[in-house]
Amino acid sequence: MDLSNYLLMKHELSLIVVFLILMIYDLFASDKAKKYFFPIACTLFLIHTVLGFFFHDSSTAFGGMFVAGPAQALVKNILNVGLFLVFLQAKTWLASEESIIKRGEFFMLTLLTLFGMYLMISSGNFLLFYIGLETASLPIAALVAFDKHRYESAEAGLKFIFNAIFSSAVMIFGISFVYGACGTLYFADLGSSISSTPLTIMAMILVLSGLFFKISLVPFHAWAPDTYQGAPTNVTFYLSTISKGAAVFALIVLLYTVFPVLFPTWQGILWILSLVTITVGNLFALRQKNMKRFLAFSSISQAGYILLSIYSGTAQGMAASVFYIFVYIFSNAAVFGVITAIENKSGKINMDDYNGLYKTNPKLSIVMMIAMFSLAGMPPTAGFFSKMFVFTAAMQSLSTASIILVVIAFVNTVISLYYYLLVVKAMFVTPSNQPIEPFQTEGYLKTSVLLSLFGILLIGLISFFYQQISLASFGL
Repeated sequence: MDLSNYLLMKHELSLIVVFLILMIYDLFASDKAKKYFFPIACTLFLIHTVLGFFFHDSSTAFGGMFVAGPAQALVKNILNVGLFLVFLQAKTWLASEESIIKRGEFFMLTLLTLFGMYLMISSGNFLLFYIGLETASLPIAALVAFDKHRYESAEAGLKFIFNAIFSSAVMIFGISFVYGACGTLYFADLGSSISSTPLTIMAMILVLSGLFFKISLVPFHAWAPDTYQGAPTNVTFYLSTISKGAAVFALIVLLYTVFPVLFPTWQGILWILSLVTITVGNLFALRQKNMKRFLAFSSISQAGYILLSIYSGTAQGMAASVFYIFVYIFSNAAVFGVITAIENKSGKINMDDYNGLYKTNPKLSIVMMIAMFSLAGMPPTAGFFSKMFVFTAAMQSLSTASIILVVIAFVNTVISLYYYLLVVKAMFVTPSNQPIEPFQTEGYLKTSVLLSLFGILLIGLISFFYQQISLASFGL
């Protein structure tokens, strides 16, 4: 082991530098200087995000435990972009009387979770993978309970930590089975040594079940609605996009590098989970009036669509799933940007509160409408292209099972369009005697919403983004 091993971890080292600078600044800066903490934090993370696009190392470190390559760099950069949008939207919330003294803690905890996700993405060994998973999960529990003076936030944090503990225990139990069957934890060795036996199949199911909790796939989804509703809105945005995206990338790595021999088994599992997740998420979303709970079930349904492309077991399927996550981050960022703006102004969070919003705040209404269309997969938004690529990848084999799955998923898309249109109907059609008053959106939040809107309208139309994702090698 020498210094070159650490130099390969450029994303991780850059993030640690940002973390240390912010921690020292928060600890030792005067009260007057701390007024500039938020813009400095956003600027430093923006620099880290931009630098990430110039890191192109392809090698392994620490005996193969850490893997760097185009795919790993790509997904880290996508997560960086998403987290930058989260930070921009948190300005008003962190400036509130309850949160201002904990502003530094929010950035510290969030950067720690991102560091853990980096380790998950670049892991070439189950030991490092599990360390990354725990590093990402534990600080999120603190973020969910960040508004500890609110009963709902404390309750959500408690529910999240219990589910995180259970899912981690299930996963480590499966990892022990993997080691018992093959005598190694290195992904490269496992891919060639695993055979289809009852023990390895059980090990795979346990390991994947731990990730299914993180992605909130049915029937591992029960924690998500209550946690999303009780957590601070900006943390809910983080959970539904960045955290879920990292877990999806980790799932891809495990399926395609560790368990390729068990492809017929896990393909059947994904077929069932995708179908059930999409359907259950859509049916429960129809009944929701709280916007955060509504988006929780929408997020569950979206996770089912992501599985469609992973189900195919092809490079095209992997590219489609990564592109879907990329688009989903921008779509959700626009939705949560509008929700955050309205909540900061009025404290209102229910769908009925949006009645007549177009008459008082037409710009926010239009942004929300475009974002809802993108989540539903309507052209010409980027969401249409992401769903098209997912359906195309799932149909590659042209088997009866894949055709049935895509047909049912398409029917569910129509159902999802209906409940997304309920929000549009509330804003543009349903009148209100007491609509939300006109207001100006705070500057950082407005920047986040505009960036998200550009992403929704341009990512699908500019082929460069999908081509770059397709060119990334995932080790096939």
